Amino acid sequence: MRKLNIFRAGKLAVAVTALLALAGGFVGVSAAAASQPQSAVTGETYVIGTDTTFAPFEYRENGELTGIDMDLIRDIAANQGFTVEIKSLGFDAALQALQSNQVDGVIAGMSITDERKLVFDFSEPYFDSGVQMAVAEDNTEIIGYSDLAGETVVAKRGSEGETFANSIKDEYDFTVKALADSATMYDDVKAGNSVAVFDDYPVLAYGINQNNGLKSVTEKEQGSSYGFAVNKGQNPELLAAFNAGLAELKDSGEYQAILDTYLEQPAPAAASGFFGLLGDSLPALMKGLGLTLLATGLSILIALVLGVLFGFFKVSESRVLRGLASGYVSIFRGTPLLVQAFFFYFGLPQLTGQSIDVLTAGVLTLSLNAGAYMTEIVRGGIQSVDPGQTEAGRSLGLGYVTTMRRVVLPQAVKIMTPSFINQFVMTLKDTSLLAVIGFAELTYQGQQIYASNFRTGETLLIVAALYFIVINLLTMLSNKLDKRFNK
Repeated sequence: MRKLNIFRAGKLAVAVTALLALAGGFVGVSAAAASQPQSAVTGETYVIGTDTTFAPFEYRENGELTGIDMDLIRDIAANQGFTVEIKSLGFDAALQALQSNQVDGVIAGMSITDERKLVFDFSEPYFDSGVQMAVAEDNTEIIGYSDLAGETVVAKRGSEGETFANSIKDEYDFTVKALADSATMYDDVKAGNSVAVFDDYPVLAYGINQNNGLKSVTEKEQGSSYGFAVNKGQNPELLAAFNAGLAELKDSGEYQAILDTYLEQPAPAAASGFFGLLGDSLPALMKGLGLTLLATGLSILIALVLGVLFGFFKVSESRVLRGLASGYVSIFRGTPLLVQAFFFYFGLPQLTGQSIDVLTAGVLTLSLNAGAYMTEIVRGGIQSVDPGQTEAGRSLGLGYVTTMRRVVLPQAVKIMTPSFINQFVMTLKDTSLLAVIGFAELTYQGQQIYASNFRTGETLLIVAALYFIVINLLTMLSNKLDKRFNK
């Protein structure tokens, strides 16, 4: 019996020891987990600006933004526990958006330079670039820098290619002009407006492999490195997370896998016919057309209200109201629409400290601009009615408002309608300018398409045809409404 008790006691001791050890293990794991500091960016969402057309670093494939930069920032975000919202703006616009705090950071194949370090804080370099020169495929005269004497070359604005071209232009006596994106530069060379292009070697190699009509004629020149940028002194935790994530991707081999995916020589793009291009492009273009119509519709409605309101102010007996209307018209008719778009999207947030989304900025720009022109249409329409009509109404005992509503306006509307229709059409076409601030309307979508397939002429032909169809349908509808209500 005693032996049995001793045996049971022994089993109990072993069990207790095991439980204590197990509990100790859990405590140790918990302590270890507790001692592991949580990243400062965990759970945060950051808005990241990028270029629109810089393949293979950022470009659209089947409507989705992809490329080396896009894979890197998304994988780093996943590795470090934060999320990113990508805004495809264009290189210059992305930098302006960063400075106006519309975005938290920029990754856009951006070279780290001493000048930019004065404005931005950069991550560790994530890609070492270089520059090459290319000419049209059928050009046999330009084979080196010494053949550029007296000629014009093109480079992307703000790029390493532009910096290098400017550094040797005096030595070889050529002129450098800068354009906004690679596809436009390549077309400039093919059209004969420039004899050569200087571009970052991976971008140039990608374009040549996609049948962009060029050939490289020089070896790669040593360039600077690309970095992820934030505003000077801001978002240090995001910058630290990027560096930490980049280091981990390099250690794990994921970084090299991303580079290999885009930089290994791919199979040349298969040339499809015009209708093949149309079929591939139509989904993205129709999405852009939808946004074009949305922005146009909202802008026209707001502009109509503004035009009628300030139009009445213009013909008011009050000097204050006339001055207010004249100031509004002078400002928005006297400044370019493009400048207004930049001001509302980039300048206003800097002045107010409040960010504004691209649709709101676009509608604000278009409606205020169109409203100024509609103000003059309303003023002209009212003043074109014979003053005797007003005098006749007043002589019959009608008040000013009643006279305007029952006598003057019915006649003025018939005069104003054709001008209103013309302004509607102009507003629809003006939406194309919003592409510069990253509004994904029809023209923007077209730019995205030819940036990756380099079929600029055909793509723009499709875009122009869509504008033509929509504008003509809008004009026909407006004319029918005019005939119906102004018989």
